[in-house]
Amino acid sequence: MGLMTFLRNRAGYILIGFIGFAIVAFLLGDAINVGKPFWAESQKVVGSVDGENIDIDTFGKKVEQSEAQMKQQYGGSSNPQMQAMAVENVWNGEIAGILLNKEYSRLGLAVSGDELFDLLQGKKPSPLIVQYFGNPQTGQVDRAAVIASLKQQNTNPQLKEQWDLLQLEIEKQALQEKYGNMIKNSVYVTSLEANDEYMNRNKLANFNYVNLDYASIADATLKLSESDYSDYYNENKKRFDNPIETRTFEYVSFPVNPTKEDTAAIKTQINKLAADFKTAKNDSLFASINSDVKVPYTYITKGQLDPAVDSVVFNLPAGSFYGPVLSGNSYKLVKVVDSRFSPDSVKASHILIDAAKVGGADKAMKLADSLKTLVQGGASFATLAAKYSVDGSKDKGGDLGTFSRGQMVAEFENAAFNGAVGDLKVVRSQFGVHLIKIEKQVGSSKVVKLAYIEKNLNPSSKTKDAAYKKATNFLSGLKGDNFNTLAQKNGYTVAVADKIGASQGYAPGLDNPRPLIKDAYAAEKGDVLEQVYTMENAYVVARLTDIKPKGLLPLAAVKKDIEPMVRQAVKAKMLTEKLNSALNGASNINQVAQKVGKPLETAENIVFANPVLSGVGQENKLIGSVFGSSVGKLSKPVAGERGVYAFSVKGFSNPAALANTYKQKETMLLTLSQRSLGAAFQALMDKSEIKDNRVKFY
Repeated sequence: MGLMTFLRNRAGYILIGFIGFAIVAFLLGDAINVGKPFWAESQKVVGSVDGENIDIDTFGKKVEQSEAQMKQQYGGSSNPQMQAMAVENVWNGEIAGILLNKEYSRLGLAVSGDELFDLLQGKKPSPLIVQYFGNPQTGQVDRAAVIASLKQQNTNPQLKEQWDLLQLEIEKQALQEKYGNMIKNSVYVTSLEANDEYMNRNKLANFNYVNLDYASIADATLKLSESDYSDYYNENKKRFDNPIETRTFEYVSFPVNPTKEDTAAIKTQINKLAADFKTAKNDSLFASINSDVKVPYTYITKGQLDPAVDSVVFNLPAGSFYGPVLSGNSYKLVKVVDSRFSPDSVKASHILIDAAKVGGADKAMKLADSLKTLVQGGASFATLAAKYSVDGSKDKGGDLGTFSRGQMVAEFENAAFNGAVGDLKVVRSQFGVHLIKIEKQVGSSKVVKLAYIEKNLNPSSKTKDAAYKKATNFLSGLKGDNFNTLAQKNGYTVAVADKIGASQGYAPGLDNPRPLIKDAYAAEKGDVLEQVYTMENAYVVARLTDIKPKGLLPLAAVKKDIEPMVRQAVKAKMLTEKLNSALNGASNINQVAQKVGKPLETAENIVFANPVLSGVGQENKLIGSVFGSSVGKLSKPVAGERGVYAFSVKGFSNPAALANTYKQKETMLLTLSQRSLGAAFQALMDKSEIKDNRVKFY
């Protein structure tokens, strides 16, 4: 509620900063190389950009901030996926920051003192100032609150630290905006381009065609030669430029699932827990201690619980007990503590009293009671709020606007929703002591207060040990190249994680892959990784099968991957020869269809910008060739995505002349400007040397 808390809760956002270009995260993923083996790098360097090191101490703190913010936003405890996301976000921010700051310096971009003043408290405030100090309904910034908070820095070191972080982020956003505007203003659209785009989206083509489908040649009848592979490879070399080093590993997963015995034992425990729960004197405390999933002990609306529970408890009277019921992978036990109808939303005002400033919590409560008496005697709530409240709402008479359940802390919410319009309530929360005035209540829905226990159906230690023993036995039996043979002998399924990056936070079928990926990057091709890896519900044994270095991959490294494409290219040559033979001497497309024994197909109202054939799919080469052809002309063979085609255009339908060239240009320019930001950043990436040693630390 207070600015201090508001800023503190968002310190993760401010510390990390946002990059400003939505395309950056995507571009970064393909532009960073793993660099030298991590043991050859400094023990404290998580990476570098053009020789500028990123220190692990600073980087690590930012990761912790990001992870803490995610936990606050999404709830629950930290997990490997959350940490991987935090690491990736911070890494992308660090690289973007270094590259863009160098570019700002080169271009002479800066934020002057006058500009910064205007962004903080002037007529053109930063979006962050609007976010933190603006009225949600009007968007107007409370300048008095901004100035007051800035002045408080002199006596509040913690607040000064938060303002320093916020100011840095405001400057960063201002520079990003200047740079973005500069890039956007460097692109333009000509009238010719606008007309071409209009025609591409509105000119219609009608044509007849013959299709020799690739599926008409059975794969088994083809014998691919080395020259077939090399021809395809040489014609498509750009496709094999590997942007980052990747590794592929195969693995066997040993699942850890509850057995029938585990389920029976847990059911016995649940039944005992249910009996104890029914007689517990403190329902909320008992539930809090025994539940694996924490549900707030407050009033909730329908639709927030597991459907198996939600569909029942809202029809039960207060004092009812429900469960145990098995739903999903857990048992649920519920006590309905209270049931009532409650407003859907509340409009309220408050006066927030800081206990520390008035001599303690007791004195704060007494002051709130005194203010309550004054208001009941006819004093202006708004005037008292302006004088005594420490919250930013004081300049609006304490007005908090309208809010629904879940937007306020529990103590405040209960007072606002359980009271009546016109009530004055005094409550204490983590922010201080509140005097609340309930202005208005809207709607009415049934809500319930529950004591809720959820117990997960987990495997026993015996079950876990049995799965781990299977995994260790399999690992100890691996010798040489017998991974697949031994797995097949034991009836185990071998899965593959293909082309995994060094800092990747995910891998197919694995919920905690980082330790495995880290070891894979310290192994040699063909190595069996030396340990059994623990996932959430499984143990894993893995073997490194392939290493693809950064740069142009040789034919041998991609031969297996390109086999389907090579096979299609060979089929295309064969069908092209067949179609050329049919075209030879033919005067129209009907004769070609008769010669190859295929039906003549018709395509109507096709546009260049949407090159899709009904019943076939996307065929860019074919549609491009159609729009480059003349009416009535018999085409040469066109090797497409699904077959080889010959066609003859029946006619084109031109649209009416472009009525508003300016609007067309404006639409195109918007798209072009957005692309230009990504292209500019890609150019910075291409010119930079980025070394990524995160695999050493995470």
